[in-house]
Amino acid sequence: MLVVGLGLRPAGAQMLRSEPLVFGDGRATLAGDVSWSFSCSHAPSIDGCGEDLGYFNYGNYETPLLRNFRVNVSASVKAARRISFLTEVRSDNLRRPEPYALYVRVRPWLNRQFDLQAGRIPPTFGAFSRRPYPTDNLLIGMPLAYQYLTSLRPDALPATADELIRMRGRGWLSTYTVGSQTPRAGVPLLNGLSWDAGIQAHAATDWLDAAVSVTNGTLSHPVIREDNAGKQISGRVGITPVTGLIAGASAARGPFAARTATLGAGLPSDDRSVTQTAWGVDIEYSHGYYLLRAETIVSAWHLPTLGTPAISGPLRAVAATLEGRYKLRPGLYAAARVDRLAFNEVIGSSGSETWEAPVTRVEAGVGYLLQRNLLLKLVYQHNDRDGGRVPVVQIGAGQLVYWF
Repeated sequence: MLVVGLGLRPAGAQMLRSEPLVFGDGRATLAGDVSWSFSCSHAPSIDGCGEDLGYFNYGNYETPLLRNFRVNVSASVKAARRISFLTEVRSDNLRRPEPYALYVRVRPWLNRQFDLQAGRIPPTFGAFSRRPYPTDNLLIGMPLAYQYLTSLRPDALPATADELIRMRGRGWLSTYTVGSQTPRAGVPLLNGLSWDAGIQAHAATDWLDAAVSVTNGTLSHPVIREDNAGKQISGRVGITPVTGLIAGASAARGPFAARTATLGAGLPSDDRSVTQTAWGVDIEYSHGYYLLRAETIVSAWHLPTLGTPAISGPLRAVAATLEGRYKLRPGLYAAARVDRLAFNEVIGSSGSETWEAPVTRVEAGVGYLLQRNLLLKLVYQHNDRDGGRVPVVQIGAGQLVYWF
């Protein structure tokens, strides 16, 4: 349970606590945030206003991101001058709290910006993954690359191109004949809602930031316990050539399929041919009242050749995001984001078709600070998909975010 401290204004009004809790002469720190997202979705083919029936904003099959009550509590403890333990516990819609992060950080040299981290570690790949909290997100939704569910699953594989094409636009609940037969949600290009378990090395200077990690899962399927044939290697390099400008490049590669899927495909349990490879570039520029961000991610999944018509070559997805913010006056800003998610084609019995339904999203809105650590966001989001049972969904949403 998150305990909110209360203070008194000079006039006697109550104010939400705004500072982290510090214990033991600064050796332990407790912080947190609470966000409540509420929305009303409308699809042209459906009367009324309700849930996102196109599943455009689901991070998994159960949790709609625009209808969510989330509590995050994070803690850090300095065990020694060079060793710290960090954790974060998260609860969505009052479900059982689960550890989102749990790792140890070691700084071998106190006078250098270099550290090693082990456990359930922060992500190494991409830019938005480094901004996982509602306070860091200009809007309410997430970029498509980090959240939108494709039809691919790590525990089940399509035997033919026809089987894959039949699942276009069905990422919230897809089924295949190889591996697990239970209908389940697919995976995004990069899971921005879950951290992976592994080891990370991080170094920084005034103009350079670099990290490399070895983890149990892949970008789209992070895990705590390894369920595939090996480790993923990922890395990111960022530079700050001038004040206000940050540019980065990322890369990752690792075995994607779970052993249940590789064994179902007739492959050895240690087969590493079913992989996910990803590249990414990102840039951010801020000056005065403006903030601009752009990011592109390319992901390729290599699947085994099983039936006919076969899936020949890798399945590729390209996601591009452009977003910006303008401060209208103190405490008030306007923001917008444009997203596009596209896929390459496969050849089925009826001809050539993209293996997944392309998606376009536009989201725009405003944010207003009710007090310095209490933010209200109001947005409008339009989703358009070339396939699926509900191809177009329009959403009006609001979010209250409190942090300390």
